[in-house]
Order: sequence, then C-alpha cells, then structure tokens
Amino acid sequence: MTDVAARPKRVQVTGAWADGDKTPLNANEEFKQADDGLNVRQRIIDVYSKQGFASIPADDLRGRMRWWGLYTQRKEGIDGGQTATLAPEELDAEFFMMRVRSDGGALSNEQLRVIAGVSSEFARDTADISDRQNIQLHWIRIEDVPEIWSRLEAVGLSTTEACGDVPRVILGSPVAGIAANELVDGTPAVREILERYIGNPEFSNLPRKYKTAISGNPVLDIVHEANDISFVGVVHPEHGPGFDLWVGGGLSVNPIFAQRLGAWVSLDEIPEVWAGVTSIFRDYGYRRLRNKARLKFLMSDWGPEKFRRVLEDEYLHRTLADGPAPDASEARRDHIGVHPQNDGLFWVGVAPIAGRVSGSRLKRIADLAEQFGSGRVRLTPHQKLLVLDVPAENTEALVAALNPLDLQARPSEFRRGVMACTGIEYCKLALVETKARARLVVEELEARLPDFDVPFTIHVNGCPNACARTQVADVGLKGMVQQDADGNLTEIFQVHLGGGLGFEPQLARKTRALKVAAEDLPDYIERLARTFLAQRVDGESFRQWAHRADEDDLR
Repeated sequence: MTDVAARPKRVQVTGAWADGDKTPLNANEEFKQADDGLNVRQRIIDVYSKQGFASIPADDLRGRMRWWGLYTQRKEGIDGGQTATLAPEELDAEFFMMRVRSDGGALSNEQLRVIAGVSSEFARDTADISDRQNIQLHWIRIEDVPEIWSRLEAVGLSTTEACGDVPRVILGSPVAGIAANELVDGTPAVREILERYIGNPEFSNLPRKYKTAISGNPVLDIVHEANDISFVGVVHPEHGPGFDLWVGGGLSVNPIFAQRLGAWVSLDEIPEVWAGVTSIFRDYGYRRLRNKARLKFLMSDWGPEKFRRVLEDEYLHRTLADGPAPDASEARRDHIGVHPQNDGLFWVGVAPIAGRVSGSRLKRIADLAEQFGSGRVRLTPHQKLLVLDVPAENTEALVAALNPLDLQARPSEFRRGVMACTGIEYCKLALVETKARARLVVEELEARLPDFDVPFTIHVNGCPNACARTQVADVGLKGMVQQDADGNLTEIFQVHLGGGLGFEPQLARKTRALKVAAEDLPDYIERLARTFLAQRVDGESFRQWAHRADEDDLR
C-alpha cells in the first residue's frame, strides 16, 4: 500500500502564463491566442461593414468585437426563461450595443454633441449612462460602425477596449480638478495610462476584464472597493498628497472587496505601478476557468503582502513607500446638487432615472451646458451627470431648465439612489426587465412617500452578475424567473438588504427565501421603508438597521 504522504502532490492547473503553460484552456483563451482582439478593427472596416452581419464569424462576432466596444444585442421577444437555454446565435439580434469610452467621465461640449448625433442618427435615439462613466448606445448596425468611429475619433473619443479581456474605461472623480476639497487631481495619470497602454498589445490579452479607478477626492467617489485596481487620494506625512493602492475588488456572483497593499504612490508613479499590477494579472491570472479568472481570485489566494512583494521584486524592481489609509468618509459620493468649485464657479449634478437618457436629451444638455456654463459635462460611477463651470447667477436657471428633461438636481432619495443594469431589453444575459422597472418603482415610491429624506439606494439587476452592484445597495434586487401556479413565466427578484460602500463597506444581507414578484416591488419597498422609519434610532442608516432587524420585519 502506497504511503499517502509519499504521493506526489497534485498540481492545480490554473492556466497562469507565469507557470510556463500557454496552452489555451477554454474557448475564450483559444480565440484570443489565435488572433489579438485589437486586430478585428480592420476586418470590421474592410469586410464586415461592407458584407453585412452574416459575414461575421463567431469568434469575431461574440469575441474579438468586444475589444472595440461592440456586444451583440438581444433579439426581441425572447423571454428570460430562454436566456440560459438558447444557443448564442439564437439570442443574437443583427444589432450591437456600442460602448463609448469617457475615461474619468469627462466630456467636452463637442464630444457630447457628437455622441448625441450618433445616437439620433444611428442608434434610434438610445443612450444610457453606465456605472462605469460610459455612454452605451443600442441598435447599432455593423454597416454604420466605421462612420460612427470616424465621428467619435474626430473629437478624441473612441470605443477601444471598452469591453473584452482588457483594461476597460478608467473611473475618475467626476469633479477632478474642480473640487474645493480635492487632495490631488488624478487626471494626468488617467491620460497617461490611456495614451501609453489602451490599445497596446502588451495588455490586450488579460485573463478577464480589468477595471481601474483613480481619484484624489476624499469622499471616495470611484467605488474603489469594487475595482481590480484603484488609486485613492491620501496625504502622506512625509511625501505629501498621493494615492493609496488598492487591488483585487469585484462583485458579480463572488463579491470580494479590494484590499490595501499599504503602499503610497505619487501621481507620477501611477502609470508605472498600474502597468506592474496589470502585468501581474496578465502573467499570474487564472486562465483555466472563466468564472475564476478575475484578479480578485488571485489576490484572495496570495494576500496583499505577497502581491506587493511580487509587484516590487519582479515588476517594479524597487520598494514602494509605505503609506496611510484614506480617512473614512460618510459623505455622499454622487455629487448631486449645486456645489461650489475651487474657482468660484459651480457644478450642477442631476439624476436621470437609472442612467437612461437619449440622444435628444444629450443634445439638449449640451445646449444648456453651453448656455449656462462652459459646456463641459461629467458622468459619474452612479449613472449621474454633472454640468460644470456654472456662474452662481446661472445655477437656478440651469436647474429649472434641466427639470423638464427629467434631470433633477434636487431629486427624491429614491430617484437619487436608484441604479439599474441594461436588463432584458438589450442584454443577452438578462432574465428580467430593469430600466423600466426601476422607473416604475421610483415614481410609485415618490408618490407614496413624498417626505422620505433618508439616503436610500435601490439597485436593480437583470441577472446574477451584479453589473448594477446589487450587493452593495440598501435594497439590491437580483432578477430571476419562475413559473406561477398556472405555468406562466413570471419575473421575480431576490432581495439583498443593507449593503454599502464607503464608511465601513459591507455586503448586503441575504434573508432566507426572500423573493418578491416584480409587480409587488413598490408595495414591498414601501412597507420596508416605513418599517425602517418606525424602528430606526437616532442617526441610524438603513444599512445599519437592516443588519440588526428581525427577519420578519424585512419581509
């Protein structure tokens, strides 16, 4: 009988390139190794836009075209019960979602007008502000893509690596460079990373998507807890203003908060350190299983001490300075309302419901931003929009002019706190409707609880992937489908309660078998909100109450 202790240990095959094995271990790794996703651009211009949708092979259609911000759109009329059962080609409409990069959420007036024009002319007037500070368009035909690219690129915009296993749009403080309380403006680092690394084959084949955030604002306004890599503004006692480095965050079906490496990084060092962390992900990231390929899984296995050691020893070849953690902030992160800038002007932050706008509205926003301010706008990681550089005497006129566009600077807590992913309307992964459902819930709650004045976030997601950050909302709603007693397919939502970021980040509480039919959401959330108001103690947030409340009070 063989001694168990003498048996060779079974080596776990992760698919990490650093282990010396580049053998593709799944279909995605195969098509990436066969041809870089960046190379599909020329085929789109020369072949597919001329020969049409049917000419696009599967690896380009559902794979490499993501490297240029294009996802196939969900075919109309397919219910959520078929999402996981139909073949990909059965779910595809002959149209695309196009994601336009706006790193740091910054858009000039000219850029906003071009996006608005593309929306109106090529995208059936659709436009959604995502929680990644992008604008997403729908109903894009492959025949129109080269012309759209030409218009975007003429004003300094692109769709390069807006999707795919690449460094996606870089989140930045929506008030970078103008906030009176800013510790340091991270914009130069955002620009340098864009110029040096986006569209660069050095990082065009990562194990999975890769999300970056950079902000020197002390209100912690870039969701750093949920990004793969974040640089968060701090003041070092010796070196002055700089950034605290966080790595390995991500939500989806395995939510994990990012961890501090304990390293202080100067503004000038950010691009080099970013490249080092990104290289670790490229080389050591797990490529065997797609659902284990995000950087958060490597960080969970290594821990921050080992991760920092590998970063310093193998990639930077120097030691980073130790640094302080950012101060805890209970300030609201969305920048909604009228706020003074550092130059005597003001910004006006407004809340479209769940980020839904349109090309027509974007054009009108551009007109108003130019009329009452400098024309500049910013998008936020909370699906909100800011108009910058408004003289004090123009602020109330701008607020009044935005109201008829359903863009409120003084919204209800429900309108302010709602987010929603794309949902079944366009997304092939979704099970339920989200955007329209979010609007209905908000409008019902505004009518029923007009005086509700406590911060209250509602995040609506169409599937388990948590694109709307379900697990870190006061009320997180994860869409599902089930059959009713008569065999009819119905939309329901699994409820998560009491999640949040910022001061003491916490994942939401799952209550046993708590699911609510879609049509019952307004009744359920109204009942929940009233119970909270009746039971809360002085200064208690909904999150704090939800984690101490009896289960029966949460139903």
